[in-house]
Amino acid sequence: MTQNSTVDQQLIHDIRKVRDDFDKAVSAYTSDLWNYCRYLTGSPWDGEDLFQDTMLKAIGLLSQRWSEITDRKNYLFRIATNTWFDQCRREKRMVGSLDEERSPVDGIEFSDHLLLEEALHLIESHLSPKQVAALLLFDVFQFTAEEVSGMVKSTTGGVFASVQRARKKLATIDMGKKLDPTTKRANDSIIQAYLAAFNNGDFEEMLSLFSEQAENEAYLGFQEYSKDEMRKGSLRFGLPGYSAREVILWERPVIIVLSTGSHGTELHDIQLQEVENNTIVSHRSYFFRKEFILAAAKELGLMPQLQKPPVDWS
Repeated sequence: MTQNSTVDQQLIHDIRKVRDDFDKAVSAYTSDLWNYCRYLTGSPWDGEDLFQDTMLKAIGLLSQRWSEITDRKNYLFRIATNTWFDQCRREKRMVGSLDEERSPVDGIEFSDHLLLEEALHLIESHLSPKQVAALLLFDVFQFTAEEVSGMVKSTTGGVFASVQRARKKLATIDMGKKLDPTTKRANDSIIQAYLAAFNNGDFEEMLSLFSEQAENEAYLGFQEYSKDEMRKGSLRFGLPGYSAREVILWERPVIIVLSTGSHGTELHDIQLQEVENNTIVSHRSYFFRKEFILAAAKELGLMPQLQKPPVDWS
């Protein structure tokens, strides 16, 4: 008997509805969650990856719940913290512990979150992942020490002592010291060819740059695993008619797609491509990622496009 290898379309539809319902249920906390992931990892890019992993896990773990979730924010932040610790362990990093011995100096608190982010960059080698998480959860996102102790798997006394020591270390940081900037990469001929085809609306020329089994993903939106799936799926209506150009965003070269809206030029999408053997083998889009697009637009000095079917962020 031949085994059916397909996944029923109705099942895909039902799971997508569950995801949409869950997104609505936690929407009040996703902005804080994204910022937490960004600060925790020390990078908007790594933070975005952690955010996505957290959301996918949060939805997937619902099937293992035997009671209702009484605190949605706590649920999300706990999963993000555990996911980050697991990643650190896979990378052979010491997660650390929170000893209860207190320092005699209270140190300072950072009300400016951007200042805190920069300080954490500079002091990263002096704080363990668990200490960074405790500081962020307690000082920035205002969880109680008891809540934090549950998230980082420590004690209340350990949280208080760790935060106190971290504040003292942060108070010694010279905030005049800046991170070394990353210079722009040399233009890649395939990327430039992609930009030319996109801006000329040349659908066939653009697709010719992709490998037959190229992966095309819009984070938390859709996934396609071949050029044929792209033709039948996300690109079945051709190119959108917007303009695109290459920029440096958070020290990484990316392609931004721009549209003309009610506020003039607006940020429509952010794209990343991987090129091997003069062929695009992976194309990633942040079209559906509200928190990421909003933060990127602010960084680039652009207005984000809030209404772009099928999403409406207005």
